[in-house]
Amino acid sequence: MRTLIWGAGAIGGTLGAYALRAGRELTFVDVDEDHVAAIRAHGLHVTGPVDDFTVPARALLPNEVTGEWDAILLCTKALHTEAAVRALTPHLAEDGFVVSVQNGLNEFVIAEHVGHERTLGAFVNFGADYLEPGVIHFGGRGAVVVGELDGRASERLDWLLELMRTFEPGAEATRDIWSYLWGKMGYGAMLFASALTNDSIADVLAAREARPILDALAREVLAVAAAEGVTPRGFNGFDPAAFGPSGSDAARDASYRAMEAHNRGSAKTHSGVWRDLAVRKRKTEVDAQFGPILERAEAHGIPVPTTRRMVDLVHDVETGRRPQDWATLMALSPQSDPA
Repeated sequence: MRTLIWGAGAIGGTLGAYALRAGRELTFVDVDEDHVAAIRAHGLHVTGPVDDFTVPARALLPNEVTGEWDAILLCTKALHTEAAVRALTPHLAEDGFVVSVQNGLNEFVIAEHVGHERTLGAFVNFGADYLEPGVIHFGGRGAVVVGELDGRASERLDWLLELMRTFEPGAEATRDIWSYLWGKMGYGAMLFASALTNDSIADVLAAREARPILDALAREVLAVAAAEGVTPRGFNGFDPAAFGPSGSDAARDASYRAMEAHNRGSAKTHSGVWRDLAVRKRKTEVDAQFGPILERAEAHGIPVPTTRRMVDLVHDVETGRRPQDWATLMALSPQSDPA
């Protein structure tokens, strides 16, 4: 298939580099002119404890894309999804498809533009960061799962799975991709909370005083998932059942220990959200990722006060109203002053 990877950052750059090294043909598209120029001149370099290699690659700016493409893997930040889909849609073949290889529930947005039948989902939990033009840091492996939105088997899903396995040999296909996507949102709420501090993900997960906040975030997101008819699945230590109505203290403790161990084993110590706030000094994905959850919570009449407060606090850090420190995280506590 003629394949575009739209977004050559942490996610798209890493998996695309591995696919190229395995002999697959694909083209990168990215809005960052310096990144595109560096890839053209020197190839795409993946570095870190997992691997270190450079692959020659074709890279384009969005306005340089021509013709039609069979498969487009959308790997942008969630907040850029709609703009990217509008740009790529004219280049999608009539029988082509778009795969959301992102964080968030972006499949909803993509399907609105290209159609439910031309949209596939992907769940990824590996650790990677964009370091500089032409360079991606691959810090640690994690779960990779792909699936059709309606759960069916298909030849294109088989093709996508084979492509993903050039990067992650343990990648799987599922009949219920939504269970993984919603599971990632429960865990993702914890990652956003950790980014309110300068502590590592593992250190926040290990901190007993943070547990009530993290528990509340996971419970709220999972309650919305349940109202949507989804039973989230776990991955890399995160056990959704432990944070559900029947979850026990022992089960949650076990999940925290497993999540902490997974994150201690990665050279990516902080989330991409933290990096957006602390390093790149730019707007995060908080609205794009949690806006759909807040909307669905309201539609179902489910209170999600901790999640709403978390979104507000991320905005405060984005605008400089609050610093990234432990006090900002603890402002999520029920007893804290919301002012």
